[in-house]
Amino acid sequence: MKKIYTAFSLLLLVGCTDSFEEFNKEKKHPMDVPGESLFSNASKDLADIISSTNVNDNVFKFYAQYWNETTYTDETNYDLIKRNNANNMFRYYYRGVLKDLKEAASCISATEYALEDPEIKDNKLHIIQLLQAYAFQQLVDIFGAVPYKEALDINNVYPKYDTGEVIYNDLIEKVKAAVADLDEDFESFGSADLIYGGDVSHWKKFGNSLLVKLGITLADYNAELAEATILVGAAGAFDSAGDDALFPYQTSSPNFNPLYVDIIASGRNDFVPANTIVDIMNSLEDPRRAAYFTFAPDGTYKGGAYGFKSAYTNHSHIPSTISAPDFKGILLTYSEIQFYLAEAAARGFALPSPAEEYYNEAIRAAFAFWGVDGVDAYLDKPEVKYDATQWEPLIATQAWIAFYTRGLEGWTSWRRFDLPRFKVAQFFFSESDISTRFTFPINEQTLNATNYQAISKAIGGDLRTTRIFWDTYPVTDRR
Repeated sequence: MKKIYTAFSLLLLVGCTDSFEEFNKEKKHPMDVPGESLFSNASKDLADIISSTNVNDNVFKFYAQYWNETTYTDETNYDLIKRNNANNMFRYYYRGVLKDLKEAASCISATEYALEDPEIKDNKLHIIQLLQAYAFQQLVDIFGAVPYKEALDINNVYPKYDTGEVIYNDLIEKVKAAVADLDEDFESFGSADLIYGGDVSHWKKFGNSLLVKLGITLADYNAELAEATILVGAAGAFDSAGDDALFPYQTSSPNFNPLYVDIIASGRNDFVPANTIVDIMNSLEDPRRAAYFTFAPDGTYKGGAYGFKSAYTNHSHIPSTISAPDFKGILLTYSEIQFYLAEAAARGFALPSPAEEYYNEAIRAAFAFWGVDGVDAYLDKPEVKYDATQWEPLIATQAWIAFYTRGLEGWTSWRRFDLPRFKVAQFFFSESDISTRFTFPINEQTLNATNYQAISKAIGGDLRTTRIFWDTYPVTDRR
């Protein structure tokens, strides 16, 4: 961690100002940055790392077996060392997203904001807390345990790690507190909020939806806490696609979606859809194929064999709907929450509607997101129609399909359900070889060795096949 926090000191050792004119006064030292600008920047950094398919950091579209590589197959064969993926992921989340959010909160809490209505200031701080919780959940879901209570302290370059369970428990309480204290009668960030335009009611729904997400991830590990958390969140969660948390990318540099860089602007033809998702959607004759893939030269939808080199010219490609520079960054959606509620209801949690209703609504919303028709006929297919005795494979498969382009969510869904069946990559022998987490950054092993060794022992070993604490079933047992 030393490298990361040393870098922090060279970045924005920011003061706080609400006057943009101040930017031009000092030429030789770090400039004062408004807390609102830091919040905007953190939001974009978060959307960027979620959206990206840069092989140096975000490889989750490969791990979810949505996409495959055409030439270099290191990532689809779980090589995290060659490109230092774990180090890069720490840097993006800690030095980028979380550092900016912490500094934004510090600035907004400062005396320069004394004239602002305290309710507006408080709303801003609560929204920051929600995004912090969202980012930390992702870090836990990637690594299993990360620095949390001692993180982001420039005076502590050797932070201790907290276990994933401890972090989840604290995030739930923080999110509940932030949601309860958000005041819809007052404003927040206004135009500096690039996700919701300062709409506090939407952030309140986001927070409640985040509780549902946190809760359902714990369902196998701690059903009692999962149900309690979901019931709190479900009452105020997203109730339509109009609540989706989306980042509005633009058509010009540097504000276009990183996917456009990865697929189009790079001039490289590195990725094709993976046969895992293409074959499953072909078997279902899923109408969303036209939004997800182009036709291969033979007029079919054809994915590359996962983990093997797949000639670009022989397979389906990523369509312009996804590779467009202004394709929205996706943080959290109504469809996603409906899938979680369907699962919760199927598990017997005390929700007001039956699992089938949430399940059907989730699929309807997923079709609507892509502007695809034919959902009624799709829901009537025997392989799709809800069956309470088969709720796990149905929800697991349909949620995984709907999460397409959202690699971390797709990978997390597979790790929780061990469904649908994944392909075995070129250099492995069985599904038990599929990676279930990122190993800790190499920098941590050398620069933060004592804490690294302690947490590695606590989680059962720093292996890419060590299961995250909420992943209680080995891949072959759940089935």
